[in-house]
Amino acid sequence: MAPLYTAAVLGYASVRWLKAFSDEQCAGINHFVALYAVPVLIFHMVSTNDPYHMNQRLIAADTLQKAVMLLALTAWAFWSHFRRRGRRRDGKAEKQSSSAASSPIKWVVTNFSVASLPNTIIMGVPLLDGMYGSVSGELMKQIVVMQFCIWYNVVIFLYEFMAARDGTAKISPAVPAETADENHDRSMVDESGGSSIHRHAADRSSHHQVVVNIEITEVAAAAAVASTTTAPVDGAAAAKELGAEDDGDANKVAVDLPPPTPVQPQVPSVMHVVWMATKKLLQIPNTYASFLGLIWSLMAFKIGFSMPKIVGDSLFIIYTTAVGLSMFASGTFIARQSRFVPCGYTIASLSMLLKFLIGPVIMLLASLAIGMHGTLLHIAVVQAALPLAVTSFVYAEEYKVHADIMSTGVILGIFISLPVTIVYYILLGL
Repeated sequence: MAPLYTAAVLGYASVRWLKAFSDEQCAGINHFVALYAVPVLIFHMVSTNDPYHMNQRLIAADTLQKAVMLLALTAWAFWSHFRRRGRRRDGKAEKQSSSAASSPIKWVVTNFSVASLPNTIIMGVPLLDGMYGSVSGELMKQIVVMQFCIWYNVVIFLYEFMAARDGTAKISPAVPAETADENHDRSMVDESGGSSIHRHAADRSSHHQVVVNIEITEVAAAAAVASTTTAPVDGAAAAKELGAEDDGDANKVAVDLPPPTPVQPQVPSVMHVVWMATKKLLQIPNTYASFLGLIWSLMAFKIGFSMPKIVGDSLFIIYTTAVGLSMFASGTFIARQSRFVPCGYTIASLSMLLKFLIGPVIMLLASLAIGMHGTLLHIAVVQAALPLAVTSFVYAEEYKVHADIMSTGVILGIFISLPVTIVYYILLGL
């Protein structure tokens, strides 16, 4: 626990007091973790796990718990969406804050991550190893592999779904070039109402004047008719003469074109957004890391070969930075906020209730439904009460979705998890 807080405090001090990193540099650190360190860590964890000797009951209970949470939150999101549409249809005005007006999918991702994605390796392995022996370490690794291969990809897909939906729906209205020229020319009319054509005689041959005098327009039209029977008249000289004749006339009227009709944002179809999010998911390093690691483990543990030492050492250099830099990035995020608990004490309390009560209770029910008992049941419940995985904050900060809640869940969760897990250990042992 102390090494984790050392990295977080160092990140906090570097930004809050030392001013060593700018906002762009802090975002770069988090981007490195999401793009390189975490994918290499995923590949290492998945590739070194034996897929042929996994505890099926534990995996089934963990999958059931996460599926129940996700389905329940998705049902709530649909209910909230249709309820909001019903209120709009009835004409009821809704004055919501930015957090309350956010998409329900954001809350689905956030609540699911808080309740179902624990810090199993960093906090779980040493803690449960002291409680239940060395057998718990291998079980924790199996849960982490399932998180990396399935559930983090589900979370990232939902992030990409929101990004694709919002990015596709935001279509800026098209403004014709003539409108821009009209606005520019209208600004050339002086305060007395007179046209500024006579002030810019040198530019009239190359610039089309939109704001004109009605008298000039009428005379110019008569001149155009006359030019069909007489010799051609120089356009610039005629315009200069007409401008001089109307110099003293104060009754000038501007001819305004009608404003352009704004283009309404086009709402994309759900299937189109799903397809865009799926394509983006297949391009990110996490997906490649999880599937490559799974393919390697299937071959390595079936045939019986290991990774070359030079490759393993190279990966070791990178994936060991994942946890430390993630905590460091969490500290820099909190330092850039106006208060130590960025999401507020109410939301922080609810997230801790979701993490340390609702999540473990659902895990207990899922484990009993699968038929687990004894030490395996205890391990499943206690690991569900571990603090929020720091990787969840990395993704939330990368996609800018409730990163304040995630950082609070990581920092406060580590403090609270130790006494909470001890309480569960005692209760389950009765």
